[in-house]
Amino acid sequence: MSSPTATPSRSCRASRSRGANLARVEEEVVPVLYVEDAPRAVAWYRRLGFDKEWEHQFEPGFPWFVSVARGDVRLYLSEHKGDARPNTLIHLYVRDVDAVAKEYGVSVDEEGLAGRECALEDPDGNRLRVATRR
Repeated sequence: MSSPTATPSRSCRASRSRGANLARVEEEVVPVLYVEDAPRAVAWYRRLGFDKEWEHQFEPGFPWFVSVARGDVRLYLSEHKGDARPNTLIHLYVRDVDAVAKEYGVSVDEEGLAGRECALEDPDGNRLRVATRR
């Protein structure tokens, strides 16, 4: 049994040094949302200020995979079964939650956990908590 002050093994030291290099890698997380109808989903997300960046389809009749972006925020919308679960929840932070609430005709929860927030659901059942941080 090793003591708390034991010297890390060589493989452990190597893993730590490789991890230190990863800290300098630029990062981005892109959620994948399952959608039944990509053009319909793109139109819905356009109301939130997202623009379509690109789309991919392996061949005619196959499911679509679409990237939409709003500033530095990006979402992938996929018709491929198994890429994402239905009823996914994501949080989206914006400068003006009141403008979003007005566009979608919903109220703002002043006491939301994420800040002042409103709850939206896209046509495919994906849930969004749109918030302005306090």
